[in-house]
Amino acid sequence: MSLPLPIVGFFVAHWVSSVFFQTFYLHRYGAHRMFKFAPGWERVFHLLTYLCQGSSFLNPRGYAILHRMHHAYSDTEKDPHSPRVSGNPFTMMNRTRDIYRDINAGRFPVEERFDGAYPSWPALDRFASRWLSSVLWGVAYSGYYLVFATASWQFLLLPIHFFMGPVHGAIVNWFGHWLGYRNFDQADDSRNTLVFDFLTLGELFQNNHHRYGSRPNFAVRWFEVDPSFVAVKVFEKLGILQITSTTKRNALVAELSVSPAE
Repeated sequence: MSLPLPIVGFFVAHWVSSVFFQTFYLHRYGAHRMFKFAPGWERVFHLLTYLCQGSSFLNPRGYAILHRMHHAYSDTEKDPHSPRVSGNPFTMMNRTRDIYRDINAGRFPVEERFDGAYPSWPALDRFASRWLSSVLWGVAYSGYYLVFATASWQFLLLPIHFFMGPVHGAIVNWFGHWLGYRNFDQADDSRNTLVFDFLTLGELFQNNHHRYGSRPNFAVRWFEVDPSFVAVKVFEKLGILQITSTTKRNALVAELSVSPAE
């Protein structure tokens, strides 16, 4: 039972591009403002985030508020996604989905400290959040498989394409607070699941990130590798973005204070 190259290539490309723009644009930029873009580039990456996430595009406002709540209330009853609170990944993501939808619909009472300072493109965000956009992307994914799939079982991959963003969120928020090692003692359950996070491009360094929330390099120890930080540095060299001075100071503090948790 083998996969044809067009299916493998498409699945890998969708997985990598979707998780990259989630960690790079929505998380590091949108939620934490670890860097600032040169004029015009924010819109470029906003559009690319939509094109790569497709049917599971995450609204930057909803994402930023959810993530800021997660840091403030990590692994407590007010955390929108915590293994400690939820019994399984499906329950956790259902709760996250409901809060996310209520935020976007204006039904959730958002604390003032969590709101603002996130990228916004109202016309695109409104269209991307409509069912029509999701349906069109679903048709496009299905059409690709109709052309290139060589066996019926390969269509079982389609639901992952449809819900790529939530799939990544479930992996990061469940395993990153349940499985792995800890560099730092934290009040929450955050853990580093992989030493080379090839799966979610740095997002599974949850323990490091919860210790230094505004540090653009989620890797801390010498043996840890954060692939998305490499992209951040390349974009900085190209003049596309600039890491903020506050972020640089926090990064230096992190480098000077690395010590294993007891």
